[in-house]
Amino acid sequence: MNLPNALTAGRIFLVPLLVVVLLTKFEGRLILGVRKELVGAAIFGVAALTDLLDGYLARRRKQITTVGQLMDPLADKLLITAALVSLVQMDLAAAWMAAVILGRELAVTVLRSIAHGKGVVIPASPLGKVKMVSEVVAILALILGQEQRLFYVIGTIALWIAMLTATISGIDYYRRFVRIGV
Repeated sequence: MNLPNALTAGRIFLVPLLVVVLLTKFEGRLILGVRKELVGAAIFGVAALTDLLDGYLARRRKQITTVGQLMDPLADKLLITAALVSLVQMDLAAAWMAAVILGRELAVTVLRSIAHGKGVVIPASPLGKVKMVSEVVAILALILGQEQRLFYVIGTIALWIAMLTATISGIDYYRRFVRIGV
């Protein structure tokens, strides 16, 4: 297994750890003397960082593999899904907003899979990058927002941006899917 794929696998293994840290009620909200919000934000931050790093390393080292191309988007979806569902459970994010974002992820995955099955590639939308960045900012800020009102406000604004860009980019994927006649 090359380094980019190992980073992607590491991201997948961080997902259940993130959920446990966010949703478990620790005595005094401390994990080994550290506030659980900081631990959760650190786990999510490291996982999000591996998303940037694995793609960069795969391209730079010319280690792009079929396994990596399949595993990377799966790892991204698992991380974002676990984080959003946890935030909803913690009453830090609106369930309907998480449902819109996650519904878009499912719909785009289905459209791209159908197109791929017919030998057509629907490239990633630039708006999808904005969506991902706003999701990461929203999740980090909302995790930290349990203690700091400013982080909660920033996280809520970023979640709105993520939801709006998810909706617009989802419509764009559908429009491109229909245009190619798959």
